[in-house]
Amino acid sequence: MRRVTLFVNGKSKNGKVVAVYGTLSDLLSVASNKLGIRASCLYNGKGGLIDDITLIRDDDVLFVSEGDPFIDPQSEAKVTSGLHGAHTDWLTLNIGGRLFTTTRSTLVSKEPDSMLAHMFREKDEWGNKQDEHGAYLIDRSPEYFEPILNYLRHGQLIINEGINIRGVLEEARFFGIEQLAEQLEGAIKNSQPPDDHSPISRKEFVRFLLATPTKSELRCQGANLQGVKMLCSNAEGASLKGCNFEDPSGLKANLEGANLKGVDMEGSQMTGINLRVATLKNAKLKNCNLRGATLAGTDLENCDLSGCDLQEANLRGSNVKGAIFEEMLTPLHMSQSVR
Repeated sequence: MRRVTLFVNGKSKNGKVVAVYGTLSDLLSVASNKLGIRASCLYNGKGGLIDDITLIRDDDVLFVSEGDPFIDPQSEAKVTSGLHGAHTDWLTLNIGGRLFTTTRSTLVSKEPDSMLAHMFREKDEWGNKQDEHGAYLIDRSPEYFEPILNYLRHGQLIINEGINIRGVLEEARFFGIEQLAEQLEGAIKNSQPPDDHSPISRKEFVRFLLATPTKSELRCQGANLQGVKMLCSNAEGASLKGCNFEDPSGLKANLEGANLKGVDMEGSQMTGINLRVATLKNAKLKNCNLRGATLAGTDLENCDLSGCDLQEANLRGSNVKGAIFEEMLTPLHMSQSVR
């Protein structure tokens, strides 16, 4: 009984040893079952077509085809070797004038869906431009690229002191390195300082006022203005929504004589604040805490004081023409508004 070793056309691995009997069609049927293909022809090791079973010798090595021409298994080995080398050969990148030497494997293995992986997975597929020394030209920032290359090398995010992490994030996004971009976004978020609720100093506030153009809208929403002194200041049209003017030490904020026309102070904490003879015409004071506030002689014309707490507030001599006092937290007594 003769026996032969069968391989799929072009392959040199996972062969099957079978017995030769019957006709050539019988052998092709066995080959189909053993190799899992639809065998239609046989070749010897030199590519010769076997068209008669009598031509087969004991211990022959045959290649089974589904009808395609003979493929030398040695050429497959060369192609495989070439592809393996393509993923491990060294190359140099010219990033914004700075040279980085690395392997093709580093650029394609860690983040296979990134732009770098697509650029260098196959040689010259993207037609990458090279300088006179053969380095691949990429017009990006070298200082931000270096942490990205190190990440592709060892999988760790390391950013040297003095490197802006936001710049590295933009490079990671540009090159499509999504996992690194997520890490950078998390690092940026964790590096943000907690909300600062410390009182703003008079010097800081004055600097802020001076830096605001006269025709620009001033916004200090949510600011901590504990015990601030703004006598006769001009904050017309400013947004002071949700500000805190209360000082736990008992120091009262003083805005006496201030021009606060049209100011938005909705929801602010202003217990004991001094707004004597201040102008708040058309101001929004809805839901403010004005307990014990001094509003004597204050112009409150057309102000919205809905939902305010005016307990023990002094409104003597104030102008409340058109003012809205709906849903007050505490009753407003006449004695508070009469001279």
